[in-house]
Amino acid sequence: MQIFSRILAFSFFLLISLSACGQKQKKTQSNQNMTTNSANLETITLGAGCFWCVEAVFQRIEGVTKVESGYSGGFKDNPTYKEVCSETTGHAEVCQLTYDKTKVSVESILEVFFGTHDPTTRNRQGNDVGTQYRSAIFYHTPEQKAIAEKVIKTLNDEKVFSNPIVTEVTEFKKFYVAEDYHQNYYNQNGSQSYCYFVIRPKIEKLQKVFKDKLKK
Repeated sequence: MQIFSRILAFSFFLLISLSACGQKQKKTQSNQNMTTNSANLETITLGAGCFWCVEAVFQRIEGVTKVESGYSGGFKDNPTYKEVCSETTGHAEVCQLTYDKTKVSVESILEVFFGTHDPTTRNRQGNDVGTQYRSAIFYHTPEQKAIAEKVIKTLNDEKVFSNPIVTEVTEFKKFYVAEDYHQNYYNQNGSQSYCYFVIRPKIEKLQKVFKDKLKK
């Protein structure tokens, strides 16, 4: 598996956030559209800290046709952002990705996933702390589950990270789309402090380390 060098190249990058990602901004609408043959499309749901960061990363990956920010893994129907942040609903902040399996593989998606956040810190990414920020893979197919478990085992066996991976691998149940103002957040609010100081450096690193995976 040839993902180690690039994940290592990203792993020294420390996510330093000034505040949690929940400061309400103006409402925005996602401008993403699916233009691919629907027979080639699959879905996977990923949590890697603040969903603003995850969304910004995967919007730029070739083969990913749609990214929606939202909530998964909890027990309350139709949770609000405020409720999720109170840690009373059990949900994680996630992004649900629709991807063209003829253009990008699950392995490639997980390479970017593990290479752009710290999967060894439980319920935390940088200064974003809480169960909603946990590292999680909500798989939609048995194949996705098998690949995720294999990747995690290999990364642990090879000690790519200094600490064991704590990413949960859980069968997908439900996804609740987050409020409008969370969608397409970085693209619409790049000058906002969290975007500028936390997400922007992550995107710059992405462009260097995973240049070959980016949309043209």
